Amino acid sequence: MDLFEQAPAGGTPLAERLRPRNLDEVVGQQHLLGPGRLLRQLISSDRISSLILWGPPGVGKTTLAQVIANSTSSRFVFFSAVLQGVKEIREIVAGAREERAFHDRRTVLFVDEIHRFNKAQQDAFLPYVEKGDIILIGATTENPSFEVNAALLSRSRVFTLEPLPEEEIGKLLDRALEDPRGLGGQGYSLTEEAKELLCRQADGDARTALNALETAAAVGCREIDAATVQQAMQTRTLRYDKGAEEHYNVISAFIKSVRGSDPDAALYWLARMLEAGEDPLFIARRLVILASEDIGNADPRGLQLAIAAQQAVHFIGLPEGRIPLAQATTYLAAAPKSNAAYAGIKAAQAEVRKSGSLPVPLHIRNAPTGLMKQLGYGAGYQYAHNDPQGIVTQSHLPEQLAGSRYYQPTDHGFEKTIGERLAWLEQLKNNRATDEKSS
Repeated sequence: MDLFEQAPAGGTPLAERLRPRNLDEVVGQQHLLGPGRLLRQLISSDRISSLILWGPPGVGKTTLAQVIANSTSSRFVFFSAVLQGVKEIREIVAGAREERAFHDRRTVLFVDEIHRFNKAQQDAFLPYVEKGDIILIGATTENPSFEVNAALLSRSRVFTLEPLPEEEIGKLLDRALEDPRGLGGQGYSLTEEAKELLCRQADGDARTALNALETAAAVGCREIDAATVQQAMQTRTLRYDKGAEEHYNVISAFIKSVRGSDPDAALYWLARMLEAGEDPLFIARRLVILASEDIGNADPRGLQLAIAAQQAVHFIGLPEGRIPLAQATTYLAAAPKSNAAYAGIKAAQAEVRKSGSLPVPLHIRNAPTGLMKQLGYGAGYQYAHNDPQGIVTQSHLPEQLAGSRYYQPTDHGFEKTIGERLAWLEQLKNNRATDEKSS
């Protein structure tokens, strides 16, 4: 039995029984399937070329594959990257070549979860796609830019499917209660509150909504209320994969909210990560980096607090560890911002890469031996603590870089004080240098 063969209704999940059979039954994805849209035209005219369907679970990737299978005159083959391998690909291609040679019939190969193949395994499809032996339709929940072979990606059109809006989920629930393939004719109904809860908690995933409805119908009364729905859904599963795109999207939103001085948004994204099961020490590490990169010397206490939060989380764990994480997050979000230290080290590293290993000035070289002293190592070094003000006029940069500036303090927070002191030091050194020349 392949993906699209029908099992007895009693053993088939509600979401599977209600899969649309044609384009008119598809709910959602109007940016792809609305009147005049490209994907709709390709399916309707049976002119599908190789394509990648990308989107989160339960938004209709496999449904679109079934619609294509029902509407195409081509041979349609389902292939699972989880269950099958390169050996089966060769067998499918052999059959495709026979179809093409003897029946002038194309083969459309639908590869579910194509991201489960590594890049080398994906290479196995490439020559057959190039020669036209197969038309490849890949479905993936992962960003194709990262998970699909670049050569294969360049020969395919990517269509992005979006989470279903709540009103579209509502249409599917209505259909499930009315359609004989679903719960139609069995007397089930949803209270308005229960329907709203299902639509909201489904998080754009049609399969989640329909599975929860089926569970609620199995354990509840004919009129399904919100309490029954809540029990059926248990804990809401958030779209978040610690190794994939949504992980990076959410941590990016978190960092940018702190950098943008928005503690409320930062707390929301922190909560999203914690609720989805993110490693709290990963979050703490990001806060430590952020404290130096984005706050820096505008508030040096930020790094201290971030380190303290990391230690606290490591010591106490979750759930209490969320509290020091929240404390550090809100402090850093509210703190004055400066990336001057970060920009400074980048500028200094760029100089090192450009100018190479410039010699250390003799007067600040180490001189542990008599020979080194004879060679002038350390000669003329000014020891800052011998000066009443602790200030020296000597240069500490290689001669070729004298006067270079890599650290440019902002006027934000404490860094304004640092900038004022550096300006005062520079003026004092200039005055002393002028006095030494005139004496």
